[in-house]
Amino acid sequence: MNPNTPNTPKTTGFTHEKVETNNLLMIVLILFVVAVGGLVEIVPLFFQKSTTEAVQGVKPLTPLQLAGRDVYLREGCYNCHSQMIRPFRSETLRYGHYSVAGEFVYDHPFQWGSKRTGPDLQRVGGKYSDEWHRIHLNNPRDLVPESNMPAYSWLEKSAIDADAPPSHMRALRSVGVPYTDEEIAKASDEVKGKTEMEATVAYLQSLGLALK
Repeated sequence: MNPNTPNTPKTTGFTHEKVETNNLLMIVLILFVVAVGGLVEIVPLFFQKSTTEAVQGVKPLTPLQLAGRDVYLREGCYNCHSQMIRPFRSETLRYGHYSVAGEFVYDHPFQWGSKRTGPDLQRVGGKYSDEWHRIHLNNPRDLVPESNMPAYSWLEKSAIDADAPPSHMRALRSVGVPYTDEEIAKASDEVKGKTEMEATVAYLQSLGLALK
């Protein structure tokens, strides 16, 4: 051995070269780091009152409103209308108070998102009359000529399935929505004879009333 040649120590364990040349190891380590980072950011939210407790004035949806929400989801209204007002001046001036998590603790699934083919609906409750909503759903262009929203005129002729709300409410109660046995027992009678149009309008009129 040349006495002038320095000894090169052998390395063990993880090295950049070992990680960068082993695809499987690289993937495993990336997934591990992402999982740990996600847990650190997400887990604390389950213990914060601002994200787990309803703000004052927020109540579970009535059976009719809940049926309307089902229609809202079925027809894909969330594809064009968000229910999340972000804390930007341009949005709060147009739509009202920014959205907070406490408004949505009873929503499963919640309707947050930034998709805005149509206006945000988070504060639409009480903004227009029931008749305005009925006309708008029947033919949006009767009220907003430039609207590209399709008409939902069949909702006025479709009756609500009165057997659906009780089972839906029981499922929601299992994830924390405080429906009572008495409310569930009366649910079918409350929606019997109602149309999907009436239910959808009732749901829209319930949005954002707690924080105006």
